[in-house]
Amino acid sequence: MEIIDTFAEARSLNRGTVGFAPTLGFVHEGHLSLIERARRETDHVLVSLFVNPLQFGEGEDFAAYPRQLDRDARLIESAGADVLFAPAAEEMYPVEPATTVDVAPLAAHLDGVARPTHFAGVATVVAKYFAGLRPDQAYFGRKDAQQLAIITRMAADLSMPVDVIGCPTIREHDGLALSSRNVYLQERERDQALSLSQGLMAAADRVDAGERSGPALELIVRETVPTFEFEYVAVMNRATVTPLAVLDRPAFLAVAGRVGKARLVDNIHFDFQNGEVSVDRGVRLTGPSLLYEQ
Repeated sequence: MEIIDTFAEARSLNRGTVGFAPTLGFVHEGHLSLIERARRETDHVLVSLFVNPLQFGEGEDFAAYPRQLDRDARLIESAGADVLFAPAAEEMYPVEPATTVDVAPLAAHLDGVARPTHFAGVATVVAKYFAGLRPDQAYFGRKDAQQLAIITRMAADLSMPVDVIGCPTIREHDGLALSSRNVYLQERERDQALSLSQGLMAAADRVDAGERSGPALELIVRETVPTFEFEYVAVMNRATVTPLAVLDRPAFLAVAGRVGKARLVDNIHFDFQNGEVSVDRGVRLTGPSLLYEQ
């Protein structure tokens, strides 16, 4: 695997179809699953590692976000990447950008309320990746459902020649959705954090049993863990990220809440085929995540 730090170098190394997986670093099995899928489906696998300042708001953990290039490079290479693009801030933003990308209608709810500048920062950096790296296929986790919807819509609206592919959420062995921020959780906080996935799985079971009411599913989540203070619980149309009263099209049920100093998000996706709904609960690890390896 080659490690490079400029867009020009990345383009010069591309061969055949290019699969791309963007990361902020502090790699875990969720990131590795994207790389492994890209390895199976494309000729040349490119991974980015950049902690993007535009997507962190005031008071968020930009300065504290874990940065371990040697560790991450080793794991990214083991998953099958050909190239790691690890640019300096000066390569990504040689001057303060006068142009940004904001898919405002899809950011009007959920995390767009709690983090009003976040998605414009995400969309802008991903647009730069798509323009500067020119991937054919880009892989994103379904765990960040609103982000995936925004990137998919951005690529379509701007006629970007890239297929945006959503991949299943990877969960820890106890069901907690994998996130680099899970390392912030104290031992006593972990049971509280599991409230998010426990509520979602209870709702998933009710969908399997025939429930199709959006408000009813939201209530099931809240009643499953009544002691947890959810920031939001919402069934959303996957294409528009707007509330959905009846589960009759592709959608997701999203939850968020703060546990200690970690703000956690999670969701399950509802897929439709021939009018039948199936629930994507994600994929569980069978043992502890490599996040906790020293």
